Amino acid sequence: MTVLSGKGALVTGGSRGIGRAVVERLTSDGASVVFSYRHDREAAERVAKETGAHAVQADQADRDDLRRLFAEAEARLPGLDILVNNAAETGQALISEVTDEVYERVFAVNARATFLAIQWAGRVMRDGGRIVNVSTLNTELAAPGVAVYAASKAAVEQFAKVAARELGGRGITANTVLPGATDTDMLRSSNPPEALVQTVALTSLGRLGRPEDVASVIAFLAGPDGGWVTGQSIRATGGLY
Repeated sequence: MTVLSGKGALVTGGSRGIGRAVVERLTSDGASVVFSYRHDREAAERVAKETGAHAVQADQADRDDLRRLFAEAEARLPGLDILVNNAAETGQALISEVTDEVYERVFAVNARATFLAIQWAGRVMRDGGRIVNVSTLNTELAAPGVAVYAASKAAVEQFAKVAARELGGRGITANTVLPGATDTDMLRSSNPPEALVQTVALTSLGRLGRPEDVASVIAFLAGPDGGWVTGQSIRATGGLY
């Protein structure tokens, strides 16, 4: 028997990058997993086939899609024990260049969707459950172009801290993981190669993170050994800065 046998998990944004690594890890640990994806059906189907998880197409900015995602998770899972809020939009742009559309979408996907997911989990999650939000080191390390992204992720850190207080009486924990530079398509599409070389030089362990590095931290928080950790924002950066 594996450590998460009989547990049910919902992972948002699970078709690639960190989200995919989380789906792979939680299923290998024995959990039944439903995950969302936005548009890459081929990638989502590949993850579902390889892991046995169930994929649901859902735009995190669309309230109706979220309701359908939650309903399908309730129908497919033995119960909700783990919620990993991972789906994200970067919206990278200088403050002077951020449009209303970018601002609204980034906050809708990163902050509002996470809030609604925690709200739903508070109603249906079984006692002793785990909520893990995925944020970013940029909430602590300011950089040009990340104002909206970092602010929306700072919100999810606060949601976790308050949820830890509100749900702790039922043994439910709520934490946030702050990845550093993790080698994903999102990282490489939003940073020039020379910036990644510099980042490696500033990282104590001398490399970019891998999605499975972050997934391991999330799996700890989601598993039985993480039961005494709650209300925390935990860096998973390899010692970046």
